[in-house]
Amino acid sequence: MSLFPVPRNRTRGTLLVMTGLTALVVLFAVFPAGLGGAGGSAGRDTAPAWPKGGLGEIADDGVRWPEEGQTAVALEGTGPVVTRGAQRPVPIASLTKVMTAYVVLTGHPLRPGEEGPRIEVDREAAYEAGVGDESTAVVTAGDRHTQRDLLELLLLPSANNIARLLARWDAGSQEAFVRKMQRAADELGMHDTTYTGASGIEVTTTSTAADQLKLARRAMRNPVLRDIVASREATVPGVGRVSNSNTLLGTSGVVGLKTGSSTPAGGNLLWASEIHTGGRTRLLLGAVLHQRADTTPSEGLAAALEAAHALIDGLRGRLLPARTEG
Repeated sequence: MSLFPVPRNRTRGTLLVMTGLTALVVLFAVFPAGLGGAGGSAGRDTAPAWPKGGLGEIADDGVRWPEEGQTAVALEGTGPVVTRGAQRPVPIASLTKVMTAYVVLTGHPLRPGEEGPRIEVDREAAYEAGVGDESTAVVTAGDRHTQRDLLELLLLPSANNIARLLARWDAGSQEAFVRKMQRAADELGMHDTTYTGASGIEVTTTSTAADQLKLARRAMRNPVLRDIVASREATVPGVGRVSNSNTLLGTSGVVGLKTGSSTPAGGNLLWASEIHTGGRTRLLLGAVLHQRADTTPSEGLAAALEAAHALIDGLRGRLLPARTEG
């Protein structure tokens, strides 16, 4: 059951974001020391001990990190971030849309269950639906869609024309909106991130896995954004049914967050996975960037999804408590 009201004609995901200062010792014991619980009684849950070498011990500890690109992971409610690969700015493609949605919802907040104002589709957004080799949503000039509808088109099928439409609606022009995106990035401490457009189509929009993780942590605190990215599909009046490009949803506890792919960017995935242990739910967050860059967008995305899935399963295997028999 979802924590938030579910509007009619939509499929919503269930998301819980919990904090816990004790999570620090659960996930990121990167210094020599195991976790407690080694000698529990019969049938009792005990936390697994982390290897002395930390998360990087791939072969012996069931954590398979991506062999290329860059990665960052963190457990919500804790400070440390673990990274692999050089954290240098690279194109991030449609991961950009997470910041677009974050800025729109910051300026025009919605409560769970609210649809928001109706926004008119301009001629530019309608024209862009049939031009170029971009991910777009077919919309008609003059039609009016709710803010929620447009956010779904932005985040699920990853429509570039909708990203630019929302930017114009929010700030008057995409250029003015990009300045708001950059200010938001600076406020979040994303100092290795540069936004040059609302959709991510521009190769000049670059970031690092560590920076994207900072955004993910903040974005997943917004219940409306959380609910949308957890949805496998949605029905948008006047457009029809749209599907989420994140095919990991519903597997390995995955409840978000956003895909992104292009030839220069390769495949990218910003992900969130729920960990249920000790009567609590914690959110494991990660970013996998630059997988199979300079191939096709579909090949890059497939590689990012595969790499992230293996990493998530490995981390969950180390996080989830073991059952001891005495």
